[in-house]
Amino acid sequence: MFTDLPYTTYITVLLLAFLSVFSTLLGVALAIYVVKSEQAIALGIGFSAGIMLLVSFFELVPEAVGDAGMGLALVAVVLGMLIVAALHWIIPHTHLVDEKGSFRPNLLRTAYLVAFGLILHDVPEGFAMANSYIASPSLGILMAIAIAIHNVPEEFAMAVPIVAVKKRRFLYTAAFLSGLAEPVGAIIGLVAVHFHPALNSFFMAFAAGAMIFVSIHELLPMARRYHKIHLFVLGSVISVFVYMLLTAVVPG
Repeated sequence: MFTDLPYTTYITVLLLAFLSVFSTLLGVALAIYVVKSEQAIALGIGFSAGIMLLVSFFELVPEAVGDAGMGLALVAVVLGMLIVAALHWIIPHTHLVDEKGSFRPNLLRTAYLVAFGLILHDVPEGFAMANSYIASPSLGILMAIAIAIHNVPEEFAMAVPIVAVKKRRFLYTAAFLSGLAEPVGAIIGLVAVHFHPALNSFFMAFAAGAMIFVSIHELLPMARRYHKIHLFVLGSVISVFVYMLLTAVVPG
């Protein structure tokens, strides 16, 4: 079963997806030119995780449930969490704390490990944005803006370790490539719906599960490392107000 999406949908989705490239580079630039601050990192990750959890639970999952039913949506959410969790375990990468994959991570440079981690995050975000737009253009725009805002503090925190070892050129290259991961995810989501329209709801719920996992996976290691729970909470509270503002500004 095929469906022909208007060419304007493809163009708009790709333009929205490229917001992630700019917000990713902005986060990296802040890491390079702003003095490292543990308080800023803790606050930013609290905000980043909060905004992703909000759009996942209050936008993506309800939309998927409304289109496909509770059973399929729940399966897709769980599958998204499990697959991203498996990728985090299989592929060696480094984020805010050292992590180990099933391969020996000491065989790779830290910069490459960070790049792997960034790309793991961004592909499901492309699914979320593209398939949300297909379901509802206003929802897609909301997702694109929320993801772009979320990328700034997240990429800032991820970039700090590489900035410390003065690998700026590679960092910009890795950030650009990770930013492109969202347009790639968006293209995959569009192509999947072209071949099977019913996959749209599945991809939305899958993306929600992936982003829920990533949010929790980043929040807990940060809490253990910096012991600044109050700043995580403050960042999360700020994310609620930003989410409410976005839902008020973007027409339903």
